[in-house]
Amino acid sequence: MDGGLRLDLNWLDYALLALYFVTVLGVGFAARRAIKTSVDFFLSGRSLPAWVTGLAFVSANLGALEIIGMAANGAQYGIMTTHYYWIGAVPAMVFLGIVMMPFYYGSKVRSVPEYLRRRFNTKAHLLNAITFAVAQMLIAGVNLYALALVLDALLGWPLWISIIVGAAIVLTYISIGGLTSAIYNEVLQFFVILAGLIPITVLGLVKVGGINGLFDKVRESDLGEAGLHAWSNTGSSDNPLGAHWLGIVFGLGFVLSFGYWTTNFAEVQRALSARNMSAARRTPLIAAYPKLLIPLVTVIPGMIAVVTVQGLGADEGDLVYNNAIPLLMRDLLPNGVLGIAVTGLMASFMAGMAANVSGFNTVFTYDIWQTYVKKERSDDYYIRIGRIATVGGILVGIGTAFIAAGFSNIMNYIQALFSVFNAPLFATFIVGMFWKRMTAAAGFWSLLSGTVVALATYLLYLGGALPFDTDLEESFWGAGLAFVTVLVVAFVLSRFGQPKPDSELRGLVRGLGGVDLKGDVIAGDTAWYRSPLLLGGIALALSLLFYIPVW
Repeated sequence: MDGGLRLDLNWLDYALLALYFVTVLGVGFAARRAIKTSVDFFLSGRSLPAWVTGLAFVSANLGALEIIGMAANGAQYGIMTTHYYWIGAVPAMVFLGIVMMPFYYGSKVRSVPEYLRRRFNTKAHLLNAITFAVAQMLIAGVNLYALALVLDALLGWPLWISIIVGAAIVLTYISIGGLTSAIYNEVLQFFVILAGLIPITVLGLVKVGGINGLFDKVRESDLGEAGLHAWSNTGSSDNPLGAHWLGIVFGLGFVLSFGYWTTNFAEVQRALSARNMSAARRTPLIAAYPKLLIPLVTVIPGMIAVVTVQGLGADEGDLVYNNAIPLLMRDLLPNGVLGIAVTGLMASFMAGMAANVSGFNTVFTYDIWQTYVKKERSDDYYIRIGRIATVGGILVGIGTAFIAAGFSNIMNYIQALFSVFNAPLFATFIVGMFWKRMTAAAGFWSLLSGTVVALATYLLYLGGALPFDTDLEESFWGAGLAFVTVLVVAFVLSRFGQPKPDSELRGLVRGLGGVDLKGDVIAGDTAWYRSPLLLGGIALALSLLFYIPVW
């Protein structure tokens, strides 16, 4: 490898990196002045405009999962990786904005678990709060470990120094400035990430002779012609992804994606911080448009790496799929641009981790500590608990970072977590939100049983009892089985129990009223181009159109 992944950074590159660190910390200190109540700390006072929350919404997802994981998938699975965007993200984001945000924002809940408490009972609430907290710490560990691993490989920083630097910066600006600091830094990070990834894509395409040259080289690689098509080879599992179209549509396109985008509080929290109902609904819809184009700077570089980096795809060492982006940085970028790219990687890991930690501290403080440990204390007390929870979350994230070390493709690890934690939660939400007959007991037991089934499916697959072709195929089917389990348990138990009266479900269940979509509109909200239905419809149409050239 002639030096492996090590990059030759000069003073300009390090100056750009230092400037970024100073800027994000400055944003944290500036945001501190706006914190007067716990709602300011945990939900930005519900005061932010839609364009800010929209960019933060998509940036919060641009962590290790997106940058390293999707580039690794691009190298391993080719064009089929676009399913994670065009069917695995955009439809769910549109559904969240048009259908679900009115219930979240209109009911004035402070978190996703709090909705479950009001819709069902404290048992369902506590179960969701605990599983969410565990999931966020595991995913935060992915971002932190990936950051440390990349900095070790690229810059020669020892692993422990990289972990401490990344964790300390995130800890500082969230504990000082709360969610407002996280959100405005996520907006900054969105542009920094793009500034780092776009040169990799452009220079990579120049090297391989443009998009046509890339496709020609992919045909000659191990991926072959199948790596250039999204749907045409999915009548069976004989394709790079090893998945049937039914698993893609139902497992990924419905259960996994809707489970993540509509019930993951780390994302929903950004929309809850919007200044009114209109802005909250438009938050995921605005985010859908950059999401449509992100494959250009993640999937395409992964495909460039597989045809330009000889030996990529090893089980261990510098040539694992997770190193697709770092290897391209080493091979393609000059100094200065290299500093921007390294800064972009830092920004992506920190944005992902910040989203996990800010979601964790809110749920821990509101849904666990305030609800079950110390009730009716002052706002200052809960802000202090939130800051302590931030420290604790960072420390736990450092510990869980090393769990991710056992996965050569971190996307497989992440999808396994989503199938266990998000899929059964989404099923419970969707039934409870649309069927008023679902009882409180059914809410708890369906969520618990779905989680157990998803976890059991994953463990049986690891033990060789379930012969799925790939880790991702297991995630698709594990999520689907969890979803069906929730439906069956909810239906059966609800037939033997008494549902809550309509008066208690108003504003929480569709069709019972109690949601005011226009009561808090401000100037400009009623303009035709801000219509959620129009924004969502265009995003869905584009997601279908983008498939046509690579069908």
